[in-house]
Amino acid sequence: MPDYAALAEVIRSGFVESVHYGSAVGLDPSGRAEVRLGKVDAPVLPRSSAKPFQALACLTAGAALAGPRLAIAAGSHTGEDFHVRLVQEILEDYGLDFGALACPPSWPEDSPTMYGLIRQGAEPSRERMNCSGKHAAMLAAAVANGWDVPSYLSADHPLQLQVRSVTEELAGEKAAHVAVDGCGAPLFGLSLTGLARAVQGLVLAAPGTAPRQVADAMRAQPEYVGGTGHQNTELMRALPGALAKGGAEGVLVVAMESGHSVAVKVIDGSPRATTAIALAVLRRMGCDVAPAAAFERVDVLGGGVPVGRIVAKPA
Repeated sequence: MPDYAALAEVIRSGFVESVHYGSAVGLDPSGRAEVRLGKVDAPVLPRSSAKPFQALACLTAGAALAGPRLAIAAGSHTGEDFHVRLVQEILEDYGLDFGALACPPSWPEDSPTMYGLIRQGAEPSRERMNCSGKHAAMLAAAVANGWDVPSYLSADHPLQLQVRSVTEELAGEKAAHVAVDGCGAPLFGLSLTGLARAVQGLVLAAPGTAPRQVADAMRAQPEYVGGTGHQNTELMRALPGALAKGGAEGVLVVAMESGHSVAVKVIDGSPRATTAIALAVLRRMGCDVAPAAAFERVDVLGGGVPVGRIVAKPA
């Protein structure tokens, strides 16, 4: 694929069955691109990897977010009961209920929770959708400022203009494209390098500042960024001080406490190798990612047992 790099090979029984192409960039703490693979200066849609920046915009707009509330605002939760309770608390503090959420109804991503709801005869709901924490935070910011609530997802809404401003400031570049995310929120396209720079800015911000509050909340309460068994959650637990946030269509950002950061975009949209690729880039930059070695091994199964693996090429 022209201009894209081969980021990972899928090897089955010694045979290269598939190749994941895309782009990856690794920044050192000074912001210099130490690793450049593929089209790192071309725009990508960050999808849910942008949630930390959206949470920061809600925080700086005046929403009362701290600790788990700030983490779930920046997360893609798995729809478990404790996630839904927190979303409800945020909304109720601002005089709202689940009916104010404009994200689409969904089943929770956590399978045991989903099967339990099905057994109860429940239907997909907005609060179980993985973006409901972000949407609750956006609604809180709108109410806090007296802004119109029903139109909070409009690209020209004051809150979304704040999101764009915050995102562009962190990325050090203007948004290359405005799209609509799967949850209905505006989405601002950035270069992969800009995306890595933006997440790096969160972890390197001075303690106590709003960007650092977002990073600290995510790292201290990773169960609200994802959920039980979620790869982002477990990666942050394996690498204390690291911040990880994936997005749909093969996007992932990881920033280490040192300030080293990586952004990955797999062009076929598959997320199955993104964590292994990101860790390979971090190792190439000299970061100690040994505690997360389990995430670098992605088995290929045959008959229910491993017969191969997915190998990240940046290694």
